[in-house]
Amino acid sequence: MKKTFLFTSEAVTEGHPDCVCDIISDAVVDRFLQQDPYARVVTECALSKSVIFLAARFASTAVVDIPDLARRTIEDIGYHPAEFSAPESTVVTSFIVQSLEGRSERDEAEMTDKELDQLTVKNQVTQFGFACSQTPELLPLPIVLARRLARQLTAARRRGEVPYLSPDCTTQVGVEFDQGRPARIHSITLIAGTHGVPDLGLEELRRDLGQWVIAPAFEDESVRPDEHTEIFVNPRGMLHHSGPAAHSGMTGRKSASDTYGGYARHAGSALSGKGPLRIDRVAAYAARHAAKNVVAAGLAEECEVQLSYTIGQARPVSVQVSTFGTGRVGEDVIKQRLERCFDFRLGAIVRDFNLRRLPAEYRGSFYRRLPACGHFGASFTALPWERTDKADLLAGA
Repeated sequence: MKKTFLFTSEAVTEGHPDCVCDIISDAVVDRFLQQDPYARVVTECALSKSVIFLAARFASTAVVDIPDLARRTIEDIGYHPAEFSAPESTVVTSFIVQSLEGRSERDEAEMTDKELDQLTVKNQVTQFGFACSQTPELLPLPIVLARRLARQLTAARRRGEVPYLSPDCTTQVGVEFDQGRPARIHSITLIAGTHGVPDLGLEELRRDLGQWVIAPAFEDESVRPDEHTEIFVNPRGMLHHSGPAAHSGMTGRKSASDTYGGYARHAGSALSGKGPLRIDRVAAYAARHAAKNVVAAGLAEECEVQLSYTIGQARPVSVQVSTFGTGRVGEDVIKQRLERCFDFRLGAIVRDFNLRRLPAEYRGSFYRRLPACGHFGASFTALPWERTDKADLLAGA
């Protein structure tokens, strides 16, 4: 990547229709695993004005009222009835109930090494994990700031500081880089839906968002907006109609903001709506864990870990490392250390991150909180794949 450049990343709040679909899909995963940690489940959702479409296939002993769960999830997000009335919406479903025959009911922690080798992947995917030294979270600064603004928009609405905000908002932050490091904030864009105040003007909206959203989001940042930073609030005018009443949503359409804001590669497949045996989800967490530990170990300023899986194999058929010229040791050396210190088999990923048991530990609200709070970096809790527990091991390997 060039040393001097401008980069922008986008994030959305919990009420953006695409994010709503991700949250609903993950709420279904949570509910199945909360009752039955050995459930196999995949869920997809589409959303439009007054209509929710849910497709799910599952093999489980759990009993889940999926339409009711979808409605309750939307109510929790906090839409005004004029934007979306969950109780009055139509829920269309398509379910495939799969056989329980042949499923194992043993935790991966109890499996022998040979048994873990026999737990093979059912999908083929190449997933990427990325980390860099731009922020304490070891993520690119543009996506960190865009997500922070999105969370601040939600907090300002829920705390009543800006009560007229819709749950459906979008943020974008442009960062200027000099010699590969963040130098200044070029631009901030906030697209905020509103309701209940028909005579609200743009100036009042800008003033409220400046006070309750932008200022708190940059309070502890060393790189802050300056007098030349361009700040755009609803540049196309007021949005008195937002959410599903204004645009539709679908699971998996926010892959860039779910991962690295477009700054680094991602597989493009949805992370949400998939249980822990779906390698196209959990490999993204394993690759991020590995890349973050490489940077935390001081082996590189930037690191991308690529894991490629094929059907019928437990291990990745390819592990690749790129440090983009920032490595303090060779990429082949880092790759050898990763393969020695990390177990990238499907069963080992499920075991090491406790992916079957997290929904029960968080009372049915673990996976569903990731789309809005962040799959990577600072989220609602200390995510297991965000640990830097192997940095010392990598550094001294």
